[in-house]
Amino acid sequence: MVFNNADFSDTHLVSSALKKKEYSNVNNCSSSVSEFILLGFPYTWEIQILLFSIFCGTYILTLTGNLCIICAVRWDHRLQTPMYILLANFSFLEICFITSTVPKMLANLLSETRTICFYGCFLQFYFFFSEGTAETLFLSAMAFDRFLAICRPLHYPTVMTAQRCIRIGAGCWVCGFLYFLLPIYLISQLPFCCSNKIDHFLCDPGPLMKLSCVPAPATEIICAIYNSVLIFSTLFFITSSYTLVIRAVLRVPSAEGRHKAFSTCGSHLAVVSLFYGSIMVVYVSPTAGNPAGIQKYVTLFYSVLTPLFNPLIYSLRNKEMKEALRKIFRIVRFSQRHERNI
Repeated sequence: MVFNNADFSDTHLVSSALKKKEYSNVNNCSSSVSEFILLGFPYTWEIQILLFSIFCGTYILTLTGNLCIICAVRWDHRLQTPMYILLANFSFLEICFITSTVPKMLANLLSETRTICFYGCFLQFYFFFSEGTAETLFLSAMAFDRFLAICRPLHYPTVMTAQRCIRIGAGCWVCGFLYFLLPIYLISQLPFCCSNKIDHFLCDPGPLMKLSCVPAPATEIICAIYNSVLIFSTLFFITSSYTLVIRAVLRVPSAEGRHKAFSTCGSHLAVVSLFYGSIMVVYVSPTAGNPAGIQKYVTLFYSVLTPLFNPLIYSLRNKEMKEALRKIFRIVRFSQRHERNI
């Protein structure tokens, strides 16, 4: 079979027309995407009802546990120290963190559409990652507080004053909500194609970028750099602080003093291990590019279960916190009895 110049020209014109049509469809699709579908956990209706009950109970317990810690720090004057003020801020942050995802996930478990509007998706993305960033900063601040208290006990009252503690807490909140503005803006500017299904229970950057019509390697690199700098810098700071703390604790001659110091630091280290272990699996490990696999379930662990574990870890391993919580429960019981008598 022989092709002449006219045939080649016709073929070239057809190919160009197809390409123009394809780009036109892409443009039409990108302009028509006004909502996303969060696939979440596509199980049978019975299993989804079971998941709804489990997650709803977890959410209520998380709110209750963290609110108890906040109330204990607020009402017990013995706990109004920098360490517990930072802990109260951290507990409030955990409430905000789990509230940014779980209510929508619970609604989707009972919904057939499972949709989230375009702006609602990126708003959830912003709050989820900003609050997660603030958590890493608060964990670093708490590690620094323990370093000063144990390794520099004579300088601690002058260095970690109430005003400085408030400034550190405010800095964690502000920096947390400013850090991810650039990656979120870049991802929101990507053109999205006809497919609007996100194989996740929240708006995560990986699945979102996969829906883009055009590859965005620069945006992916920027997101990876932001994640790596945040995770590894704060983790290095925390591990360095606690390494110095453990060395100082081992030099304490009193067994009771060592036990008290290890009890307080052990609570912080347990929370750090749970949080950083899970986020590194999601955003640093090779499985981070597989949202349909382990990423969805590990995200579920650190976004839903870790906020539940934190109040349990701090209340069960801290003698002062347990006494303050008992005091609150006694006050509540007394008020209930008083109301019944009236």
